[in-house]
Amino acid sequence: MSNIVVILGPKSPLAERGNTESQAAADRVGGIDLRFVDSDLSFDEIADQCQGAVMILPKGRYPKLVELVDKLGTVKLVQTSSAGTDWIDKASLAEMGVDVANNGGANAVAVAEHAIGLMFAVNRKLDVQIESVKHGTWMTGVEGDRTEFHTLVGKRVGIIGLGRIGSRVAKRLNGWECELVYHDVVDHDAEYVAATGAKRVELDELLSTSDIITLHVPQDRVTTGMISDRELKLMKPTAILINTCRGPVVDENALIRGLEAKEIFGAGLDVTEIEPIEADNPLPTMTNVVVTPHVATRALESELNGAQFTMENAGRMVRGETPDWIVKPV
Repeated sequence: MSNIVVILGPKSPLAERGNTESQAAADRVGGIDLRFVDSDLSFDEIADQCQGAVMILPKGRYPKLVELVDKLGTVKLVQTSSAGTDWIDKASLAEMGVDVANNGGANAVAVAEHAIGLMFAVNRKLDVQIESVKHGTWMTGVEGDRTEFHTLVGKRVGIIGLGRIGSRVAKRLNGWECELVYHDVVDHDAEYVAATGAKRVELDELLSTSDIITLHVPQDRVTTGMISDRELKLMKPTAILINTCRGPVVDENALIRGLEAKEIFGAGLDVTEIEPIEADNPLPTMTNVVVTPHVATRALESELNGAQFTMENAGRMVRGETPDWIVKPV
C-alpha cells in the first residue's frame, strides 16, 4: 500500500504552523510520506499533486472532495482535523470504498471547558458584567434581579451525547457538585459511564427536569433540528440551553421564540445555523444569551493533539491496519 498522505488546505502563516506540527507528528509515527497541497490551486493541479495518496486530510471545506477522491482512485481514508464531519458526503465516499474519520477527540477538552464556561457565563450574566465595565458604567449596566444569577452547585445538568466531549463535561462538573444525567443513542459500557458520574435517562425526562441542557451530538439527518418547539416547551422556564456542537441541531427560530416567550431562561451558543451569524439575528443582543463565534476548539492543545492523532491514524492506514474513529453515513 502507498504511504502517501496529503494535507489539503490554503497557504497561510497559521497553516504553516499546523503543517510543521503535522510533519513532526508524522516523523514520530514513521513510515509516512506527508505532502502539503495548496487547496487554492486548480482542480487538475491538485489532482496531479495528490497522485497516489492513500489518505487526504482537508483543512477546511473543499467542495470538490468527492470528485477528487474519485479521480485519484487510490484514497482509502478521508481524515478530518475536527470532530464534525457533517460537510463531507460520507455516503458517496462509502460507495467508493472510502472511509471518513474524525479527529478522535483531539479538541474534546477545549470544547468541554468552553461549554462549562458558557454555563457559568449565562448563569451569572458574565458577558453583561464585562461589557458594563468596558463601557464605563461599572455595575450600572448589569440588570436583573438576584434571582436571575445562580451558581452551578446542586443544579441538574442534562448532557445529550456522552461521547468524547460530553463525557469530559460530566467529569469536570462532578467536581462542581452538580447532579448529572445523560441521554445517548449509543450504549456506552458500564465502566465508561461510571467514570463520568452521570445517570442515563430518557430524553424527555432529561429535558423536563434539567436546569442546564448541553448538546454534544454530531449533526446528521437524525439530529438536525432535534431541539425545536416541542423540546423547548418541555424544558423548565428557568432552564439554560448550551450548544457547542453544530448550529442546525437547534431549530434557531424555535429557540428565539422560546426565549422571547420565556419558555426557557437563557442560552449559551458557540454555534449557529448560519455562520457568521446574520446581522439581524436577535440572539447576540439578548441579555439572557451568550454567543461566541464557533471558537470552542481554539486552544493550542487542540492543535497539537489534532496533529498527533491524525498522523497516528495515517500510520495505521499506511501499515494496512484499520483506522480509528470511523464515522459512518447516517
